[in-house]
Amino acid sequence: MQDVAQVNVSCESTMVSDQEGMILLPQTAFLRGLHTEMRDALVSRERFRKCAKQVIRLLMEASLNVLPYQAKVVTTPVGEKYQGLSRSSLICGVSIIRAGESMEEVLLDYCPDVPIGKILIQRNRQTLLPKLYYSSFPKDLKDRFIFLMEPMLATGGSAVTAIELLLSLGVREDRIILVNLLTVREGIHAIMSRFPDVRIVTSSIERELSDRGYMIPGIGDFGDRYFGADLIHLAN
Repeated sequence: MQDVAQVNVSCESTMVSDQEGMILLPQTAFLRGLHTEMRDALVSRERFRKCAKQVIRLLMEASLNVLPYQAKVVTTPVGEKYQGLSRSSLICGVSIIRAGESMEEVLLDYCPDVPIGKILIQRNRQTLLPKLYYSSFPKDLKDRFIFLMEPMLATGGSAVTAIELLLSLGVREDRIILVNLLTVREGIHAIMSRFPDVRIVTSSIERELSDRGYMIPGIGDFGDRYFGADLIHLAN
C-alpha cells in the first residue's frame, strides 16, 4: 500500500483578501484536497466534475455573501421572533461560454429565479486578442448585480472584454462580481487596474503564468476537462 504523508495544514477560518475587491476562499484542507484531485492529470472526468462543483459551490456562497442584505423578522414554528436577513438585490448570472457554463447549475441551485446571460468570446489565433462573437442578457440587466462566471482568469483578456460589454450596457462597475476558480497575479492586475470597483472571488491564486499564457501549476483546459469535448473554433 502506498504511504500517505501526514502534513500539518494551516486552515484559515475566514476569507482572505490581499487587496481591496479581491476575495480568496479560505485555504482549508478540504479545499486543497478538492484542488489536488482536480489537478491530477489522471483523475476521471466524473470525479473532476464532482470536485469542481464542490469548489464552485464554495465560490457561490462567498459571492452571495458579498451582496447587500436587509433586516427581516420571521416567526419560528414555536412562535418566537427571529431577527434575520434577506437579500435585498436582484442578481443576473452571466457565463462566459463555455467554461463559465459549468457554474450555472450551482448558482441556480441557490437562486432558482436568477436569469442567465451568455457571452461568447474567443481569442484570435493570429493576434491572440479576444473577440466578442455573441451576447444575450435580460432587459433589466443594469438593475442587477452580475455574477460574471469565468473559471479561468489567466491574462484576463476575455474577462476584460466581458466587463467592458457589461459597462457599455449600463451595469455599474461595483455591481460586477467575477466568480473565478483559478487566477494568477497577472489576471488580477488586468482586472483591478482597469476596473477597481469590480470584485473577484476565487479559490486559488496560481504561482505564475507561463510564456504561452498557461497558469502554473494550473489545472489544464477547464472546459475540455469538465465537458469532455473540444469547442469548435469559429473563423477569425
